[in-house]
Amino acid sequence: MTDVLTLEQRHLNMSRVRGRDTKPEMIIRRGLHARGLRFRLHRRDLPGRPDLVFPRYRAVVFVHGCFWHGHDCKLNKTPDTRTGFWEAKRHGNAERDQKAISDLLRDGWRVLVVWECALRGSGKMPENRLMDECVDFFCGNGVNLSQLSGTSRWE
Repeated sequence: MTDVLTLEQRHLNMSRVRGRDTKPEMIIRRGLHARGLRFRLHRRDLPGRPDLVFPRYRAVVFVHGCFWHGHDCKLNKTPDTRTGFWEAKRHGNAERDQKAISDLLRDGWRVLVVWECALRGSGKMPENRLMDECVDFFCGNGVNLSQLSGTSRWE
């Protein structure tokens, strides 16, 4: 199937895709701030520039879009046009994510990845449950890497 937009229209649409202050990120930020957790945003001195940094707990949060980071869920659908380009783009993003996570873990940081599907779609987690899981990660059990997604059943 061919693209229904001109190159200029597609360029304008893609230029408006944000990498920070996205809706999923803002949901996480508001929810954790309401629970009394304080954080820094997008610290440039850390690998991968995590979305949220909690120096007190030596923990970071990445809020990943399922499409852009290649998550295996219903929200991740490869476009019908330029399939090779998109697969290479998302594969590169995923490799970069893994390198940043391994560097952070090596440096003693705890890493939480929250996938977009945990916040949207049919499998999303209830927001209170999601925030509780995040708080438990920071204050709790000493796990160094955790991921929250909507692919599991949340009851």
